[in-house]
Amino acid sequence: MQVYLNGEFLDQKEAAVSVADRGFVFGDGVYEVTRVVNGKFFQEEEHLVRLDEGLKGLKINLDEKIRDSIPDISRDLIKRNGLTEGEATVYLQVTRGAAFPRTHTFPDPEVPATVYLSSGPFKPHKELHEKGVEVITVPDVRWTRCNLKTVNLLPNTLARQQARDAGANSAVMIRDGVITESPNANIFAAKGGSLYTFPASNYILNGITRRVVIDIANSLNIPIITEPVRQDDLYDLDELFFTGTTTDIQPIVKVDGQNLGKGEPGEIVRSIQKEYNKRLYG
Repeated sequence: MQVYLNGEFLDQKEAAVSVADRGFVFGDGVYEVTRVVNGKFFQEEEHLVRLDEGLKGLKINLDEKIRDSIPDISRDLIKRNGLTEGEATVYLQVTRGAAFPRTHTFPDPEVPATVYLSSGPFKPHKELHEKGVEVITVPDVRWTRCNLKTVNLLPNTLARQQARDAGANSAVMIRDGVITESPNANIFAAKGGSLYTFPASNYILNGITRRVVIDIANSLNIPIITEPVRQDDLYDLDELFFTGTTTDIQPIVKVDGQNLGKGEPGEIVRSIQKEYNKRLYG
């Protein structure tokens, strides 16, 4: 597979970054993952706008010409890797660059940002979308700037591994007694015909798919309430589901070994799935 790294297309096995890269030594960078269906990039501009927000939040200066060339690089990449048909994803990462000595302050003088893109085939989790998944609850111990999509994902990784060790698919994260999100997806809850989701703030990533689901709900006249759901009210919910670029719309049917709602995907998540698939594959 070919990847793009700092102006060059390379064989994946040959691509390498410096041990002084701040993404390596500090996790000092941001990333995005974009879904591609038959060569069509889904919500591409929204991903790029969020990339800009992340770069601004971390004060990483990316050369304007490089930033503007990302769509062309992405398309060149999927062509080189034979991914113009079927489903694929493009991964994009930008770090502050490589600099000696290792210091907690930004490099002075500034160094060029490291830009890396890769692509690969993607297979949707259709069985999980149909049957739903089992999850566990875990404390949300991440930093309080979760709105920035940084490469600092250790708490997310530990939470997802904890779920796997427990025989569950994923985790529902709890902060101060309320549901925030999962290690790699946003969460929606349904109760009494309305949808609830944690408000867009520094405590969650305002997911691209999350925004699509809100738009779908509005088009279907499903009320959206941007309020946190209390952990104590979890088992009073009718439905709960994940949303994400590679997660799609994934129902949650069991939490900590106990059925949620009827223990099967409900009517609201089914209606959201149907409309989402129209937009993704239409």
